[in-house]
Amino acid sequence: MSSDLFSQEEQSSRLRFQPLAARCRPTTLDGYIGQQHLLGAGKPLRKAIEANQLHSMLLWGPPGVGKTTLARIIGQSCNAEVIEISAVMSGVKDIRAAVEQAKLHLSQGRRTLVFVDEVHRFNKTQQDAFLPYVEDGTLVFIGATTENPSFEVNNALLSRARVYKLQSLTDEDIEQLLKQALATDNELLSLNVSVEAEALSLLAATAMGDARRAYNLLEVSIQIAQADANSDRDLFIDLPTAEQALANETKRFDKQGDAFYDQISALHKSVRGSSVDGALYWFCRMLDGGCDPLYIARRVVRMASEEVGNADPRALEVSLNAWQVQERLGSPEGELAVAQAICYIAAAPKSNAVYTAYNKMRAIVTETKDYEVPMHIRNAPTDLMKDHGFGDGYRYAHDEPNAYAAGENYLPEGLKDLKVYQPVDRGLEKKISEKLEWLQQLDEQSDQKRYD
Repeated sequence: MSSDLFSQEEQSSRLRFQPLAARCRPTTLDGYIGQQHLLGAGKPLRKAIEANQLHSMLLWGPPGVGKTTLARIIGQSCNAEVIEISAVMSGVKDIRAAVEQAKLHLSQGRRTLVFVDEVHRFNKTQQDAFLPYVEDGTLVFIGATTENPSFEVNNALLSRARVYKLQSLTDEDIEQLLKQALATDNELLSLNVSVEAEALSLLAATAMGDARRAYNLLEVSIQIAQADANSDRDLFIDLPTAEQALANETKRFDKQGDAFYDQISALHKSVRGSSVDGALYWFCRMLDGGCDPLYIARRVVRMASEEVGNADPRALEVSLNAWQVQERLGSPEGELAVAQAICYIAAAPKSNAVYTAYNKMRAIVTETKDYEVPMHIRNAPTDLMKDHGFGDGYRYAHDEPNAYAAGENYLPEGLKDLKVYQPVDRGLEKKISEKLEWLQQLDEQSDQKRYD
């Protein structure tokens, strides 16, 4: 009897010291908030769970959207033994131990769900260790990842699991979670916590779709209210209290994760689309999230060449100058220079002609044989080389009319008709296009055509 009492007290103590996010974790689909595109009535994943049809899957989504919770609910709903592995803390030894447990469960007529959190942290060998046991039905594999499985999960494992993309929770979802916590969590009920509507909305918006972050913000707000109150009971969280809790908050941003690549992609596409405001917004979002301004400055230089090119060659100069200012002056002067460059290249006339021509020529060089340099454009610094025909027939362009050797060809004979660079009819490239057309006319009129 005393042992049971001690066990209950120990359990109660453990629950009391758990973070609010852990205490409020739902255990059923009905209590799970969000991901209606996957778990709404009639949706395939919900139907599979309700029909007790376990299958291997990858849950891909940002932090705090319920990946671990969903895996546990699936295991419980399907009456499966759940083994949890953290890829951060575990290795092949832990995988083998989980497989042995799964085999034991299988011999007893029970299914096993092995849940691997942060599965992208496992290397190829560790990921491959699951394959034979997923294949023969020893276990059902569920992996959770914040990273794109296409890049971070082996193709062999990826092909054996369905990928479900979980979305950031909406502000309404977050508010519902916080209201539910206030109404059901024993610890909060004992403190008689109430939250002003505006404060609740602010906490939800600041959480940026991350339930764990929302719970943590609520706990910080409660701690501030406790420090300001005369009693630990009847705590009221108003807007100033919530604002105080958010004082040191930073935006959700992982410089090695999907958010990083999504935002730099948004910046690049805004520049390409000539949206100055869009480009500035994503630039400031990345800075606000802690991105290194020098990284952005380097990418802006790339954008100047790829998206503007010779339509306005000054774009590259402006971008290089901005990068140099960022390196020399640092913040905040450097960021202003980078912003100037971003505005310039976003508003500049656009051409990807150089980018396209470069990629095409790289492909041609890769796919064709290694042609020798034609004799007429080889260097001939010695008499021996001249005697062997090096430089024979070379026409010095500056000695020709218009400083152009009409009819000459500088490509290998097997590629004599190759034309890759196609300037657009915008900005300076319009004039470049006119110049190239004029030179082509001179070639066609010439009686000194190479390779004829």
